[in-house]
Amino acid sequence: MTRLLLVRHGESNTTVARRIGGPRTCSGLTPLGVEQSQRLRDRWATGSEPAVDVLIASQFPRARQTAEVLQAAFPGVGMDIDSGWGEHDPGPECDGLLFTEYLERHPEAAAAWSTQDPFAEVFPGGETLAVFHERVIAAIDRTVNTYPDASVLVACHGGVVDAVLRHVLATAATGGFEIHTLNTSITELVRGPKGVWRLIRYNDTAHLVGLPAGTITD
Repeated sequence: MTRLLLVRHGESNTTVARRIGGPRTCSGLTPLGVEQSQRLRDRWATGSEPAVDVLIASQFPRARQTAEVLQAAFPGVGMDIDSGWGEHDPGPECDGLLFTEYLERHPEAAAAWSTQDPFAEVFPGGETLAVFHERVIAAIDRTVNTYPDASVLVACHGGVVDAVLRHVLATAATGGFEIHTLNTSITELVRGPKGVWRLIRYNDTAHLVGLPAGTITD
């Protein structure tokens, strides 16, 4: 049985600045994002959450920094970087653009969001949604095959959590429903011996009580 604990990174600088924060321009967490991560670390340190055998982070600084904070709650557990768990890559042309700049420069690409076509090029030169999902699914399979009987925590992204849920719940790659995954929230899934996934919880942010709401977009 593999337990997959998906943690969305803390609030990021790119989100607050309303920029498209791909892997080339991501500058990590805001002070609030660090505090959110520390709250989650302290929650895990109480022993109230499942033990963590493996810690993985995407290559994005905001996810890696989140994992580095959490690592203190897992003595003896190292951290692996796996780019397969990274957020939707907008490509070099759009990475770092303000959202207003993106809309001005690429109005046709931006309009493709509303088509709900996973093969549409919403980021010129970047990943399509179909390619993004294919990459995330490969990361799931690789992680499960590498750690078949472990509890694995992955510091990742809102789009990744969406892709994982759509895959394991066998829903459409886009459309049908919307979810808003919060910063440092826990999403927990368990894969049984017959390969059947069970969703234990989604968007658990009990550790953030009393903190400002922050942002919810990636």
